[in-house]
Amino acid sequence: MALTKSDLIEAISERHDLSPAEAKSVLEDLLETMKSILASGEDLMISGFGRFQVNDKAPRKGRNPATGKEMTLDKRRVVTFKSSGMLRGQINGITHE
Repeated sequence: MALTKSDLIEAISERHDLSPAEAKSVLEDLLETMKSILASGEDLMISGFGRFQVNDKAPRKGRNPATGKEMTLDKRRVVTFKSSGMLRGQINGITHE
């Protein structure tokens, strides 16, 4: 099951005693800040959670799946995520004391 924005808004609202509208505003502000940082090409590190990193992909050869014709795919930028050791430990049931 995927966690949706609505689920996050509900959790923030309940946990911090905010109205759903206030929780939505907080979440949207956070996501916009994250997007603008990544769009500028900077990495985003959230302590205890992980690092979002912008990587450049070189142009590469590809194939059109419909026609089988070879083509060159343009260079592009992608975002990768590497979880922190704390998050990996929590996912694997390892507690840090």
